[in-house]
Amino acid sequence: MPEKRLNILLLFTDQQRFDTINAAGYPHMVTPNLDRLVNEGCLFRNAYSPCPVCVPARHHLLTGTTVRKHGFTDNVQPPMDASIPTLASLLSTAGYCTKAIGKMHFRPSRNQNGFDSLELMESHPARREDDEYAMYLKSVGLGHIQNLHGVWNVLYEAPQRSIIDDKHHGSTWVADRTIAFLESLKNDSAFFCWSSWLAPHPPLSVPESVRDLYKGKDLPKPIASITEENTFTKLLSQDLTWPPEENRADFFRRRQEAYYAQISFVDQQIGRVLDALEKSGKLDETLIIFSSDHGEMLGDHNAIQKAQPYESASRIPLVMRYPRRLEKGSVREEFFDLNDVLPTVLDLIGITHPDPSSLPGESVFREDKDRSVQYLSLGRKGRRFATVRDQRYKYTYYYGAGILDELFDLELDPGETMNLLRVQPEAPFVIELREKMKTLVKEFETQWGVLNEAIDDKGELMVFAQDKHWNLEQSYQAQVQSFPEWPDQISDPEEAEAMNNFAYEALECVKDQSPLKLNKLNLETWRKKGGDESFFEYIRSHDL
Repeated sequence: MPEKRLNILLLFTDQQRFDTINAAGYPHMVTPNLDRLVNEGCLFRNAYSPCPVCVPARHHLLTGTTVRKHGFTDNVQPPMDASIPTLASLLSTAGYCTKAIGKMHFRPSRNQNGFDSLELMESHPARREDDEYAMYLKSVGLGHIQNLHGVWNVLYEAPQRSIIDDKHHGSTWVADRTIAFLESLKNDSAFFCWSSWLAPHPPLSVPESVRDLYKGKDLPKPIASITEENTFTKLLSQDLTWPPEENRADFFRRRQEAYYAQISFVDQQIGRVLDALEKSGKLDETLIIFSSDHGEMLGDHNAIQKAQPYESASRIPLVMRYPRRLEKGSVREEFFDLNDVLPTVLDLIGITHPDPSSLPGESVFREDKDRSVQYLSLGRKGRRFATVRDQRYKYTYYYGAGILDELFDLELDPGETMNLLRVQPEAPFVIELREKMKTLVKEFETQWGVLNEAIDDKGELMVFAQDKHWNLEQSYQAQVQSFPEWPDQISDPEEAEAMNNFAYEALECVKDQSPLKLNKLNLETWRKKGGDESFFEYIRSHDL
């Protein structure tokens, strides 16, 4: 029977990979509150991002559709067609109070996308007035801080210490606002709240209380490829803002510690939210969903970031708690992804989607979807890939990216280190398997892929020349020139004068944190942000 007054609480992180919950079988993690959700709910062990990069993944979840419908192939694109139904709009129409808190990554940022109200905490707000967290910091006397979530530009990937104390840290704020929202509701108000944290997405701005939580611990070693990596991965492994090769292992280790520490701090905040929900008496009347938009390479295959088909970047945590329908401590091994969230919620509440044919996902409480194969894709033209995997094998086709395809045996090679198409290209079973998996890619791309950029007129996968977007120098310049925009818009001379000096604030963020050598990087872009000669002399003299 439909449960029309069921509450929905979506707890969402950014860039959290699948192997980051202790109770899911990863003992290096300190996650007591996520462990609670696993122990009280259902763990979906093989969950994926249908598109492992921020904006597309979030719109897969929000609309239940794919790029064919919502249009997002990457993070930089125009607004979505407003006529497309979203989970928020469908629930609002059904009488729900709908709220979005934290990072949404909508285009434009204040686009409601069906929510009754937004309280935003975006990574890079263009205007301070558009960002509730930035305005909150001003209200508590911290408006002089420029780097609200750590330093981007040349320190984007470097482990950093937060220069905002734990009480006012962004991860704390998301929990604070979620709790305030829960406390504001009347007892008979059904709600949908999407609470979304920036962490553990870079910059890796670690709160002081967890700064050394993983220091000295036995942590998983990065996965090393045996066969040559695809062109996407090789480009990511040549990031010009990284330290020299001789410092690379220490850099990966400290970055790993900072990444895990951010997750543990978010875990603390999730615990506060769960306690508030329990205190309200609505804990068992609420479907709680915990997940993330995509994973993080974290040094695997000598790469960082996302935008990869590898498990590290595409496989995500997914836990649901709703004791009326999900057995306590249960585990499901089939494939699930973010496209299954919307139909799951609609199914429980009894709402019919106006265009079910546009939805590749299905409610986790139904059994019509073929969950023996998982599909994911990313990008367009020469920078696109499409992937399918079954219980044993994973195949990826790269559209014009040098190495055109990869095939891994995940049973014998769970780390995806040996591309069978390179080590056994003439083996009959490899040839046959490649054709079988490639046919599956064609089928999925024909139905769900980018129109006119995935399948040609003959029904074959397209081949493109390498997209110039992947020019490493262009990528580097975009990264090093990324500075906060809003401080330059402050019109009050007194407030503008009180702003922190950017360059020295950046130095404070990496103080005692990283094996990264600042004097090895191109810091010229910092001169325009207040990095005078004394600042550079300090870096040189201290061998920073």
